[in-house]
Amino acid sequence: MAITRVRGFQDLQGLPASVASHIELLCREIAQTYDFREIRLPLVERVELFQRSSGETSDIVEKQMYVFPEGEEGSALVALRPEGTPGVVRAFIETGLDKRDPEQRFFYSGPMFRRERPQKGRYRQFNQFGVEVFGRTDAACDAELLVMIDDLRKGLGLKLETQINSLGCHRCRPSFREALLHFGREHWGELCDDCHSRMERNPLRLLDCKVDVKLAESAPKSLDYLCEECRAHFATVRELAAAAGVELIVNPRLVRGLDYYTRTAFEILSGDVGSQSAVVAGGRYDGLVEALGGSPVPGIGFAVGVERLSLAVESSPGGGSEEVSFSSFDGRVDAVLIALGDAAIRHGMGVARSLRKAGLRVEFSAPDRRMKALLQRAAKIGARFAVIVGENELNRKSVQLRDLERSQQSEVPQEQLASAIRGVSAAT
Repeated sequence: MAITRVRGFQDLQGLPASVASHIELLCREIAQTYDFREIRLPLVERVELFQRSSGETSDIVEKQMYVFPEGEEGSALVALRPEGTPGVVRAFIETGLDKRDPEQRFFYSGPMFRRERPQKGRYRQFNQFGVEVFGRTDAACDAELLVMIDDLRKGLGLKLETQINSLGCHRCRPSFREALLHFGREHWGELCDDCHSRMERNPLRLLDCKVDVKLAESAPKSLDYLCEECRAHFATVRELAAAAGVELIVNPRLVRGLDYYTRTAFEILSGDVGSQSAVVAGGRYDGLVEALGGSPVPGIGFAVGVERLSLAVESSPGGGSEEVSFSSFDGRVDAVLIALGDAAIRHGMGVARSLRKAGLRVEFSAPDRRMKALLQRAAKIGARFAVIVGENELNRKSVQLRDLERSQQSEVPQEQLASAIRGVSAAT
C-alpha cells in the first residue's frame, strides 16, 4: 500500500511552488523598503501563549491547535504555532524591548498549523508572511500598513478589495459588547451551538460566525458606539489611505476572529479564490503586549496568506506586475520622512510611497512627536537622510532634505528627491 500525504497538508511543485516563492520574495522586499527587520520564530510555543492572546473563545484555541505534552513528564502543553503575532509579541517582551526600546518593526514568514476542515484555500499547514509594528498609536501608522499591502497588490497585478472597520477601545468597546450581548439574548433561539457557548464570554464572536451570517446583518454596529477619539482615529486612517490612493470599503460587520484586536481591523479580499476570500488580514492590538506580561506598548500588524494569495495570482486574468518595482535591499535605511501638520501627513504618504517605488528604504515617522525626538529616532535606526515636509514645503512643492551624516540641510524639489538621495548615497 502506497504512503500518501496527510489530509490537509499539501505538496507544492511546478507553477504553485514558483508563485508562492515569488510572493514571499516580493513581501520580503516590500517589507524591507518600509524598514521592517526580520524575526525568526520557533514552530512550537506554549499553549498558554495562544490562550491568553487569541482568546479562549477563538476557533484557534477551542478547535484548531495541534497540542502535545512537552518533555517526558508531560507536565506542560505546547502547540505547533497556529499564527505568528503572539510569538512576535512573546519575543518582543522576552528580549526586554518593550521596556528598553519599544518602537520596533518586524516581519516574519513561515508555516503555521491549524487542525480545521480542509478545503480550497484552507489547509492544516499553511504559510504566512506577517509584519508587526510596536510603539505607534497614530493613525498614520495604520494607514501606512494599508498602503504597504496595496504595494503588494500592485506588485502582483491583482484586483483586491480592502475592507476596514473600527472595533473601538477599552473605553467605548464595553458598550458595544453589552449591545451585542443584549441582541444575542433576544435572538437566542436563532443562534448556533458555538454562539450559545461563546455568547456570555465574547459576544463579538456572533459577528464572526459563519453559520449565523444573516442574523449578524441586523446586529448592532461597532461604528455606532465609538468614542470621539476612536471616531477621529478611524476617520484619519481612511483619509490618509485615500490620500495615498488606496480604496477602502467600510464593513461594520468586520470583527476578525481573535480577541486581541482593538480599533482598526481590516481584511483584503479576492474574488478568485472561492469561499476563503481573505488573502490578507490584520489590525491594531494596543492591549496585547500588556496582556502577555509586558509594558503597555501599542501594536498593529497584518498577515498574508501565501497559499490563498497564490490562488488569486494563478486565477487572475493576465496577472503580472501592475507598476511597482523594488530594488534589492542592501541593509541601509535611506531616509526617514517627517511630516509636520495634517496636510503634510496626507501628502507625505504619497512622497514616501514614491521613494519606495524608486527602490529606497523609507520609514514614515510618528507625526505626534517633536522634531528633536524624530531626528534622534532617524539617527538611531541608521538613516542617512531625514525628509521633512511642512506647510511651506507643500506650497513650494519641495522638501527639506537633511543629511544626517554631514549635518547639512537643503531644499529639494519633490520630483528630484529620489535622485538627490541616490546621488549623495552613491557619492559616499
